[in-house]
Amino acid sequence: MRKQIVAGNWKMNNDLPQTESLLAELKAKKQTSNAEVMVAPTFTNLHHAFTALKGSKIEVIAQNMHFAANGAYTGEISASMLKSVGVKTVILGHSERREYFNETDEILAKKVDAALANNLRVIFCFGEVLADRKSGNHENVVGSQIKNGLFHLEASAFKNIVLAYEPVWAIGTGETASPEQAQDMHAFIRKTLSNKYGADLANSVSILYGGSVKPNNAQEIFGKPDVDGGLIGGAALNADDFFAIVNAF
Repeated sequence: MRKQIVAGNWKMNNDLPQTESLLAELKAKKQTSNAEVMVAPTFTNLHHAFTALKGSKIEVIAQNMHFAANGAYTGEISASMLKSVGVKTVILGHSERREYFNETDEILAKKVDAALANNLRVIFCFGEVLADRKSGNHENVVGSQIKNGLFHLEASAFKNIVLAYEPVWAIGTGETASPEQAQDMHAFIRKTLSNKYGADLANSVSILYGGSVKPNNAQEIFGKPDVDGGLIGGAALNADDFFAIVNAF
């Protein structure tokens, strides 16, 4: 059975006191679902997050990493650095990294390789902008991002891959793909995997939806057969909202 996952991406939010406060609230919440729960604070607060969540089932994950093991890459963080503070999962390919920091499919493929070589689990993100959706090109865009970023991998690598579909037009805009639109795209993603690696592998990979998931729409979205959870942005910064989403399964 595929894993149900709810991961909170905090992006560039919350200084140390704010992080400690939110983590304390999250740790006190009661979980009624069986979902894996993850939070991704900023790099500067990762170690503090591990300390604060000790004894909790909430996993602390990273928002990004560089593909190089070390070297003259000022401001960057390597896989081994993440592992040294306890990180086991990293988000790669988020639309904001692609758009604002010019991360190409080629760069992301190298990041995926580096993460897997260091035994990190990858949440691999992809998705289309509004123009692609309106023109009907959304499946071509999403299929290309998946193929270019991941299809060089052996099938065995996918035990450490989680996919996250994020319609870029629904991130931080208040717009949300309808549950039916989310399901249609998730089914397409699973078919794309199946065509390359076979149905058994495709049906074993968790596919998350990331696009303005809120407490009032999470249950309907998560109820779709090919949606296995969410990559949560704004709502992850509020403990009540985040755990309402976690418990929406």
